[in-house]
Amino acid sequence: MGEGEHTGDAGPQAGAPPPLDETIRQVGDAGREALGATADSLRALRALLSADIAMARSAMGRALAWTGVAVVFGASAWLLATAAAVALMQRLGLSWLSALSIAALFNIGVCALAAWRTARFFDYMGLHATRRQLSRMGLFQEDDEDEPAPAPQPPQAPPPASPEAPR
Repeated sequence: MGEGEHTGDAGPQAGAPPPLDETIRQVGDAGREALGATADSLRALRALLSADIAMARSAMGRALAWTGVAVVFGASAWLLATAAAVALMQRLGLSWLSALSIAALFNIGVCALAAWRTARFFDYMGLHATRRQLSRMGLFQEDDEDEPAPAPQPPQAPPPASPEAPR
């Protein structure tokens, strides 16, 4: 340490603030760097989103193709299982007409159950709770043409004052 210096002294310029023009320049440079970093981040996010959508589109096509294969083989397996059940019922002594009728009734029952459940799930897709909340906020007004608008109620006269009631 030199003469007149003490431990902890930072020197003569350490405590003095930089000039105003230098501070403004540094803030401007930092702002430009932040804006550039934001733009770079957005470009990277856009590239990521684009690649993700491309991958999802490819996966959707392949999933649809494999779904088609599954439907074809599932239907053929169901037909073969039904044919085997009809042949078994016929071997057990039922007529062909009875065996085929039992198989048809079973298939119609499963079809009706599936149609009922499908209708229930389509009803869930109506976004009823969201539409109700949007209506409460005044952002989405539904005009129900099925239900007539309620007739306005005439204002009710106040009940007559009773002699016992304080005035």
